[in-house]
Amino acid sequence: MVIIGNTLISEDLFDKEFICNLSACKGACCVEGDAGAPVSIKEKEQIEAELEMIKPYLTSASLQDIKQKGIFELDEDQEWVTTCLPSGECNFSFRNKDGILSCGIEQSFLNGESKIRKPSSCYLYPIRVSKVGDYEALNYHRWDICSAACTLGKQEKVAVYQFLKGPLVDRFGEAWYQELCEVAEAYKNTGI
Repeated sequence: MVIIGNTLISEDLFDKEFICNLSACKGACCVEGDAGAPVSIKEKEQIEAELEMIKPYLTSASLQDIKQKGIFELDEDQEWVTTCLPSGECNFSFRNKDGILSCGIEQSFLNGESKIRKPSSCYLYPIRVSKVGDYEALNYHRWDICSAACTLGKQEKVAVYQFLKGPLVDRFGEAWYQELCEVAEAYKNTGI
């Protein structure tokens, strides 16, 4: 692990290569898994406050499901997650014209209608952030549904931290990301 500020960073972010390949997976991460997308209390409050601006991007099935179950629920670890349809699809997902699952929260943001992009657990994927004492630990999450993303990342020689520059800068800041790049370069050159 590498320490930058109050973050612990797994070297996997430098070693593993990844470029999301939606044409191959069709957004399977919006369906697969044990529960919906993890959300922080702040994200939960933001989504609740902006739900009316997000609703136009949700399917009628999702709107009905949200009406019955609510927007969020506690998972088995007692953490807040988005609710899902019985089929497993996140209630905030919809299929675009190419049959790829997209995020209604993000679509509302991209259209300038809401202020939250999407849950950071989705925006930062395949990085998972967890609390370790006073630190936030950033780890690479391996998932077989992302094998095409790993293949594409290897082809293009794009490390996880490079693929996620935008989300990492949004979460931790430009100065933090520049330091991460310097550490990654030193790691690559010297194996520190």
